[in-house]
Order: sequence, then structure tokens, then C-alpha cells
Amino acid sequence: MAGLMKLACFVVACMIVAGPITANAALSCASVVSNMAPCISYLRGSTGAISSACCSGVKNINGLSRTPSDRQIACGCLKRVVTLPNNINADRAAGLPNACGISLPYNISKSANCTLYVNFSLSRYLSDIYMKIKV
Repeated sequence: MAGLMKLACFVVACMIVAGPITANAALSCASVVSNMAPCISYLRGSTGAISSACCSGVKNINGLSRTPSDRQIACGCLKRVVTLPNNINADRAAGLPNACGISLPYNISKSANCTLYVNFSLSRYLSDIYMKIKV
């Protein structure tokens, strides 16, 4: 009986959590592009060094990406930036977070699957809630 009650509480928590997670994201593609603007010369190979402004922009994107929807938007925007015919060096783009010492939860690449990250985050979030209920 106690197990059934815990399961019921978990299901209710999932329903409560699913609403805010699937709500409209606060991050816009324009904000992502604006934060990446200082990186363009590096990404095009015009300069060999990454500017501190570029790394600050990458850090800002990571900080603004609080919800799964925000992370999906950021990932999708960065994927489009790399995919567009704008002379962006794909290898430099992929290595940008690491070069700035920042760990992004998704890859900056033409083949990034931004949906996988969102699903992973949701399951991890729900798992965390379950563990709190279980205790």
C-alpha cells in the first residue's frame, strides 16, 4: 500500500513538473546569436586567439539556458549558426566551449541532436523528484 502511495505521488509530481518544463522558453535565438557575436572572427579563422568577450558570451548562453526548452533553443540556434554557409569553421565551433573552459550539455555541431538533451534533462529532473519523494 505504501508503494502504491509513493507511485501515486510520483505521478502527480510528474504532472506538476511537466507543465513548467514544457512552457515557453525564456531564451531566444536572437539572444544566443548576440552572445556569440564576439566569437565570429575566431570561428571564421580570422584570429587565432579566443577573446574573453567570446568566452563570456558562451558562459552567458550556458547560464541563460536554465530549462530544457531553453537548452533546446540554444542548441538549435548554435547548430544553425554552424550549418549556415557563413564560413564558420565547424572544428573551431565544436571546440569552443572546451577552449573557454566551459562545459555545455550539448555539442556545437551540424549533427547535434538537440532533442536528446531535452529528454535527458527531463528524465533526470523527474528522477531527482522521485528520489526526494522516496526519502
